Amino acid sequence: MARPQPPPWVHAAFLLCFLSLGGAIEIPMDPSIQNELSQPPTITKQSVKDHIVDPRDNILIECEAKGNPAPSFHWTRNSRFFNVAKDPRVSMRRRSGTLVIDFRSGGRPEEYEGEYQCFARNKFGTALSNRIRLQVSKSPLWPKENLDPVVVQEGAPLTLQCNPPPGLPSPVIFWMSSAMEPITQDKRVSQGHNGDLYFSNVMVQDMQTDYSCNARFHFTHTIQQKNPFTLKVLTNHPYNDSSLRNHPDMYSARGVAERTPTFMYPLGTASSQMVLRGMDLLLECIASGVPTPDIAWYKKGGDLPSHKAKFENFNKALRITNVSEEDSGEYFCLASNKMGSIRHTISVRVKAAPYWLDEPKNLILAPGEDGRLVCRANGNPKPTVQWMVNGEPLQSAPPNPNREVAGDTIIFRDTQISSRAVYQCNTSNEHGYLLANAFVSVLDVPPRMLSPRNQLIRVILYNRTRLDCPFFGSPIPTLRWFKNGQGSNLDGGNYHVYENGSLEIKMIRKEDQGIYTCVATNILGKAENQVRLEVKDPTRIYRMPEDQVVKRGTTVQLECRVKHDPSLKLTVSWMKDDEPLYIGNRMKKEDDSLTIFGVAERDQGSYTCVASTELDQDLAKAYLTVLADQTTPTNRLAALPKGRPDRPRDLELTDLAERSVRLTWIPGDDNNSPITDYVVQFEEDQFQPGVWHDHSKFPGSVNSAVLQLSPYVNYQFRVIAVNEVGSSHPSLPSERYRTSGAPPESNPGDVKGEGTRKNNMEITWTPMNATSAFGPNLRYIVKWRRRETRESWNNVTVWGSRYVVGPTPVYVPYEIRVQAENDFGKGPEPETVIGYSGEDYPRAAPTDVKVRVLNSTAISLQWNRVYSDTVQGQLREYRAYYWRESSLLKSLWVSQKRQQAGFPGDRLRGVVSRLFPYSNYKLEMVVVNGRGDGPRSETKEFTTPEGVPSAPRRFRVRQPSLQTISLEWDHPEHPNGILTGYSLRYLAFNGTKLGKQIVENFSPNQTKFTVQRADPVSRYRFTLSARTQVGSGEAVTEESPASPNEATPTAAYTNNQTDIATQGWFIGLMCAIALLVLILLIVCFIKRSRGGKYPVREKKDVPLGPEDPKEEDGSFDYSDEDNKPLQGSQTSLDGTIKQQESDDSLVDYGEGGEGQFNEDGSFIGQYTVKKDKEETEGNESSEATSPVNAIYSLA
Repeated sequence: MARPQPPPWVHAAFLLCFLSLGGAIEIPMDPSIQNELSQPPTITKQSVKDHIVDPRDNILIECEAKGNPAPSFHWTRNSRFFNVAKDPRVSMRRRSGTLVIDFRSGGRPEEYEGEYQCFARNKFGTALSNRIRLQVSKSPLWPKENLDPVVVQEGAPLTLQCNPPPGLPSPVIFWMSSAMEPITQDKRVSQGHNGDLYFSNVMVQDMQTDYSCNARFHFTHTIQQKNPFTLKVLTNHPYNDSSLRNHPDMYSARGVAERTPTFMYPLGTASSQMVLRGMDLLLECIASGVPTPDIAWYKKGGDLPSHKAKFENFNKALRITNVSEEDSGEYFCLASNKMGSIRHTISVRVKAAPYWLDEPKNLILAPGEDGRLVCRANGNPKPTVQWMVNGEPLQSAPPNPNREVAGDTIIFRDTQISSRAVYQCNTSNEHGYLLANAFVSVLDVPPRMLSPRNQLIRVILYNRTRLDCPFFGSPIPTLRWFKNGQGSNLDGGNYHVYENGSLEIKMIRKEDQGIYTCVATNILGKAENQVRLEVKDPTRIYRMPEDQVVKRGTTVQLECRVKHDPSLKLTVSWMKDDEPLYIGNRMKKEDDSLTIFGVAERDQGSYTCVASTELDQDLAKAYLTVLADQTTPTNRLAALPKGRPDRPRDLELTDLAERSVRLTWIPGDDNNSPITDYVVQFEEDQFQPGVWHDHSKFPGSVNSAVLQLSPYVNYQFRVIAVNEVGSSHPSLPSERYRTSGAPPESNPGDVKGEGTRKNNMEITWTPMNATSAFGPNLRYIVKWRRRETRESWNNVTVWGSRYVVGPTPVYVPYEIRVQAENDFGKGPEPETVIGYSGEDYPRAAPTDVKVRVLNSTAISLQWNRVYSDTVQGQLREYRAYYWRESSLLKSLWVSQKRQQAGFPGDRLRGVVSRLFPYSNYKLEMVVVNGRGDGPRSETKEFTTPEGVPSAPRRFRVRQPSLQTISLEWDHPEHPNGILTGYSLRYLAFNGTKLGKQIVENFSPNQTKFTVQRADPVSRYRFTLSARTQVGSGEAVTEESPASPNEATPTAAYTNNQTDIATQGWFIGLMCAIALLVLILLIVCFIKRSRGGKYPVREKKDVPLGPEDPKEEDGSFDYSDEDNKPLQGSQTSLDGTIKQQESDDSLVDYGEGGEGQFNEDGSFIGQYTVKKDKEETEGNESSEATSPVNAIYSLA
């Protein structure tokens, strides 16, 4: 720690000395100085300019002032002397100018209304208060009146006027019923800012209550109520049906005619409003109409100021807070409903009462010094400035040869004691005034010290410290520092003397210990004081606690060994999880360790050892992990592998030089893996405080290195150790070391000059970092000039990284240079960069645009080049805007969306493609630069010829029966010409075998076609396209649906698979199947001979016609003449046997269920017979396989 906290008087003295340099100071609050130094009066408290008082209380008009000697007070009323002593009701507070007017013994407060001003005077001048306008609050009664019922037609607008009595201040208006229930307001019924109640349209339900205007007065806290209005609403719908309120068209349901909006307030289409700067602007628009109009607000030529604009009263009012000059302009409100809209324009003018630019400040000078008072204000209209001295106009004051008035400034030269006075500046316009007091005090005081003598300051080695020496004197004394009573003045190098006299030692060393003497001198004498500086060694933890993993119930010891200055008292404390640690019975704290006995789970956490003295402290942290019995280490050990080295410690800087320093450190434990490298990092506190950068890398065998440094960088270093396992945690930072400054050796890079507007050029660059700044107050000298004219260089000094040049001509080249500079000098001569000012929109359009149609979808363009001076920027491209005006097919709707095609660079021809054929187009050409588009060229019209159509839409293939396939389609989305017909190509295919292709041509109106199948097995592939005279267009292809069991080759295909039938394995399989069928037949006959029952159909002759449900669901038979099923049955694709003639079947005697024969994954057939639902009682439903049909299907 550099030093103990200074007492409050030090801050006051510091402020005094600092402000004295600017010529305006406050006298220190030290009582001894306050009593000795004279000071003209200063007003410290006063009532507001518009002072409204409650007539029931005593009147208080405040005026307080300070000065030495204490000022006396007197008042004027209405610019005439106000004799307080003559009025028994009026008194003045002791040691104050505050007026008290007492009405306990009677009297009317209104008699004391007027304009009051307070004067505070002592022998050095007179200060004035503002002119205080005293007004008594008024709350007059409402005149009694009898109000007839208001008769109004339903749907008509209505205004109920409030007209409250004038009060001071104005009352707050609100509407209620005579039963004191608030009137519900919405966008149809609302109260205006003037207090009137507006109905955009009257409804029948508005008669359900009466309406009374209420005024609440601020000071008396009373509410006055006007006699209520009652409404009588005439309606075309005599019954007040409440259900109509929620009707979607409530007005028409009640027979109310809808009408366009009209404005109820303000009237007409335009109005104007004036508002003062800093006040709130309130704009209001209330409209009538059926349905109720919506209100929207806009500003002409710009957007509403979103950060300070808000909508009130259901969007009928717009409030802009804290108005400024840029808020002036034209605003308009738009009232709209479904019948139409109207708008009202409000012209807003922003005026301003005077406001300060430079308010005059008190001026304290020494004899013979110069000074000035500045009184600068602004307003609209421009305010006038009037100077007064001690409350009198300056023109009537005694002449003073040392004083000169120059408009808003008074200049004092060679001031003397007699120049002391209080000056008033009054600046006013028609909207208000400002009054400021500023005194001129001439002091003649020899130097004196303000702090106790022989202070002791103790500071830690290598830290920065500041020795304070507060002083006072007039003229302002000069201060010098000496060490040990000898040697020259201390300033420069490791020392820096501030303007207030404090001495800063940038980095404390052992040899800086000693006695420092500060000497303050002016023409009246000198004063001195001494400060004794002691340098102490830093507190360091050299044996830090380490992360540990222990089992529950064991004992753990955390080490913390500290090295400190023996003259300082050391305190070692511990924290757990960043909170103070309570040392319980299981813990033992010693000077260099913390022991925990019987570790429990709650002991897990981070432990911090804090070693502190009264000047500094050091801390180290370790994490304790507690494991349950017989468990393995937690993931924390994996996150902190023991193989990484411990961090280096005890960093020390020696051999301090201007461009180098030696850094020494103590290596940490390498944890059984040798340290291979040390990485030195640095941080500086000017440009990127807290950000660490790599400085250099050294072998693991060294622990001391010389670091090369850049000028004027306040360095701080840390070291990271590296081994094969990884990197250590960074060491604790070293003390700071600032190198001396030098001129920059480089200039900023990436210099650019680009326009952001048409009349400027923004010069930007990449700012230099801390290691290239080389000195304080890094700044940049920006130079520029027109390239062609070779005029002299313009230059400006910039502290940021950009500068805007303006106004400039449009898009002209500039030569730009940016040079770095600091307090030690300039950098090298910079390179010249070419930049350009801002672009403007092109002024000319391409001429002689020629269009040549290439084909039905593309055109060729050709144009003449525009003159370069009309581009007004960098030519980006020539751009064509084109749109499809119509199609030559009259019934076809087309989109007229504008499209564009760009031709980069200075080209004179181009091609526009992807057009729609058989269409009328329009086209315009523009020139494009970085700002945007130029004017449009003459519009060109062209027509694209016929093309081939797009594919027919929604091509659908259905299979309604086994014999037919139905095709349907829609016309192409883009006919691209007159359709002449459709072409259909189709062929049958069965697996890999393809049939002969058939071509059909249709008329342009035909969109359906039916194909008769040649066989029930094959599928069909259809390709359909539309035609124009140009040719066939894009085709669409679909295939007929696959049958449900056509996922693999079926039994129907086996007739063609003769190669399989000749295989030996196939013959053997067929024999096995035949044997199995024979066995099944024998079993069936045996069961029948035993008297088994089988069902007999009641309906025998049941034909299988087209209405069979199997055909309806899309199934079809695969049987042919060579593969016929048994008499009395039909075999469908799923193998189901339908009974026709026979009353019974062998199948009924089977085991039931379904039979399926597979060969090499090929489906053979599935044969089932469903019994009649009305079979004889006692027989269960069953399904049997027909072996005979299976044999036929395999033949």
